[in-house]
Amino acid sequence: MAKYRQAKIDEEIARALGEIMRNVRDARLEGCVFSVTRVHAAPDLSSAEVFYSYLGQKSLDEVKKGIKSASGYIRSSLSRKLNLRQTPELIFVYDRSMENGARIFELLKTVDIPELEEDDGDDGESFED
Repeated sequence: MAKYRQAKIDEEIARALGEIMRNVRDARLEGCVFSVTRVHAAPDLSSAEVFYSYLGQKSLDEVKKGIKSASGYIRSSLSRKLNLRQTPELIFVYDRSMENGARIFELLKTVDIPELEEDDGDDGESFED
């Protein structure tokens, strides 16, 4: 499968899953806002890794159980939304990039960086002949 076609399929799956995840009704997922950060589907569409993040007060274990419980509904909804020859098996992976980015930002705020002196451009050298 051409690389651009694979990327297009990954984008379409991610877009559709973003919409589907808003409609999932599971008590373990109530009050959580999901974001599908990226999707990587196998070239034969047998499976797709779905990287997601969420905002909410639920624990990660609780959210994982809720997603696993709703995975059949999610996959069947995806099948109805997309016109693919085969609907991939979905493998949900929690994406920690947002947490890592926030952690790096907090660490950078604690670093003491001295301010640079402004250069007025007059260092005594002349480039004129």
